[in-house]
Amino acid sequence: MENILLKPFETPYNAVPFDAIKAADFKAAIVQEISKSKQEIEEIGQQKEAPNFQNTIEKLEACGEHLGIITGVLFNLNSAETSTELQDIAQEIAPMLSAFQNDIHLNEKLFSRVQQLHQKLDKKQLTEEQKTLLDKEYKSFIRNGALLNEKEKERLRTIDAKLAQLSLHFGTHVLADKNTYSLQVTDKEQLNGVPETALIQAKKTAEEKGKEGWIFTLDYPSYLPFMTYAENRALRKELSIAFGKTGFQENENNNEKLILDIVQLRQERAQLLGYSSHAAFVLEERMAESETNVKQFLNELKNKAFPVAKKEWQEMEAYAKSKLGYEKLEKWDTAFVAEKIKKARFDLDEQALKPYLPLPKVLEGLFHIVFKLYGLQFKLAQNIPTYHPDVNCYEVYKDDSFLSLLYTDFHPREGKRSGAWMTSYRSQKKEQRPHVSIVCNFSPPTEDAPALLTFNEVTTLFHEFGHALHGMLANTTYASLSGTSVFWDFVELPSQIMENWCYEAEALALFTGHYKTGETLPLEEVKKIRSAAQFHQGLQTLRQLSFGTLDLSWHNEEAHKITEVKAHEKEIMQEFQFTKDTPSNCMSTAFSHIFQGGYAAGYYSYKWAEVLDADAFELFLEKGIFDPATAKAFYENILSKGGTQHPMELYRAFRGKKPNPEALLKRSGLV
Repeated sequence: MENILLKPFETPYNAVPFDAIKAADFKAAIVQEISKSKQEIEEIGQQKEAPNFQNTIEKLEACGEHLGIITGVLFNLNSAETSTELQDIAQEIAPMLSAFQNDIHLNEKLFSRVQQLHQKLDKKQLTEEQKTLLDKEYKSFIRNGALLNEKEKERLRTIDAKLAQLSLHFGTHVLADKNTYSLQVTDKEQLNGVPETALIQAKKTAEEKGKEGWIFTLDYPSYLPFMTYAENRALRKELSIAFGKTGFQENENNNEKLILDIVQLRQERAQLLGYSSHAAFVLEERMAESETNVKQFLNELKNKAFPVAKKEWQEMEAYAKSKLGYEKLEKWDTAFVAEKIKKARFDLDEQALKPYLPLPKVLEGLFHIVFKLYGLQFKLAQNIPTYHPDVNCYEVYKDDSFLSLLYTDFHPREGKRSGAWMTSYRSQKKEQRPHVSIVCNFSPPTEDAPALLTFNEVTTLFHEFGHALHGMLANTTYASLSGTSVFWDFVELPSQIMENWCYEAEALALFTGHYKTGETLPLEEVKKIRSAAQFHQGLQTLRQLSFGTLDLSWHNEEAHKITEVKAHEKEIMQEFQFTKDTPSNCMSTAFSHIFQGGYAAGYYSYKWAEVLDADAFELFLEKGIFDPATAKAFYENILSKGGTQHPMELYRAFRGKKPNPEALLKRSGLV
């Protein structure tokens, strides 16, 4: 039978025909497309015609386009709707793709053409975007071993193949450990305080597993409500410790050796290419530019946040002792105690907000907000296949012209990794519009009610939608410079700035509405949300800084000397934490952002981008949160431009100046 992945997709907008793809199709299609792309590469390198931008750089840019679509489908499904078969295929394919990338960047004839163009081409002949693409392609060859000798190139190939497999193994282990554990409770008395919506879902989970009572899992919509509201301290401890054991147990899913192997190989790779560390290699192509700058940035924020965090912690200790009788505050108490204090201080009950935040209404309101900002309209597609019944697909229009497809996938399931992310199935380029997807793990609907979101889930939705806007509104000539293809510490600006609208009364009126009565969230509750926005910002900032510091420590010049994962993590994290260490727990073994995703030596970028987003949103506050001119400027200079220029140039074109860190400190209440 003909492989559907090798044919043009006969679907509206050439959407992925998920309903017709079989797992077995992937390997054969990818092997064939790699072979085809290799031939294209050889033809580019062996041209007799002298190199020019069109016959070398543009042809190289177009090479392997369909291969990228097929592999994108495979790896996206491996994250959102995986199976043992898909995991095995991904493991087999990853080193093949790594080898293919090496075949490109280690091809001497091809590099010679690119190098000749980079050194001799009159740049005045090129557009700004073409200059950026040429520079990016040249650097890509250098940073992937083009200047190495044959022995070194062969070692680089081996390292890249191993790293591709190890990162996949890491993610598979995390998912397997998460799915293995569940907390079963048969006595409802032990569940005092747990919200009714969480109880309903836990009951449903138990029924699906054919068990009595209530079952809580390590999925965030199950885990977080329990840790925040359950009065049973012993059960909170049990669930917390189980969560912290992910990838750190004496079983086949242990990630300790994987981490050490990944760290060693990344360090070796960096040194092979002439860098002192993996962090130095990564940060060369970031706004931050160097490890020294990142450390300075993290330390300056820590110095601002630590005194505030310490005061917040002491307040929690005092409350826990006087109100709850806890002699010592433990990590499984923190969310519970923090929620008690928040409710007492602001009279804000997060659970009481949920009826006003049904997912359909929030999504409708979000669509309205981006219509007011950017003129986007969303139409639920009726005839475009998706990969799971929970997934919806929208046709997105701007000024009555088709702009993009948007897939939405909101609820947890066994084959889906935790967290939330945006991804794409088709990139934007000249005369091609993108297909993007947002994937989350929100509280699911019940028989009696739609999915009711926590306010934190609302901000997560707005965050991921910001990434989606970056993809959907892209308007560049070349796919590799489009959408989210920007410096990693700039990519979070469009996502994090969107979170600001969650706290503005004018926007809240659009996305809140009681699921039974339709009543908009009362104004007094809006005021409470705004008042509570700075709650425990010291502790929250310190937590993010600890993750950024831990990440950097795994990728600096000394990282290769680490021999014990837990001991190293404990040493780094102790200066950021007020609770004692839990020996059976380890965060690094489930730190998928840096060992499976693309945030290695880049986790600091969340805080870095907060500086940008706080400064950028100040202009919206000054002009009006729906001011057309400001929104147009953000669209034209940030959202549509992708990576066509250096991010600081794009930011200054929007804001008229460099970002001011004081905006973040003020918003967070740290000054």
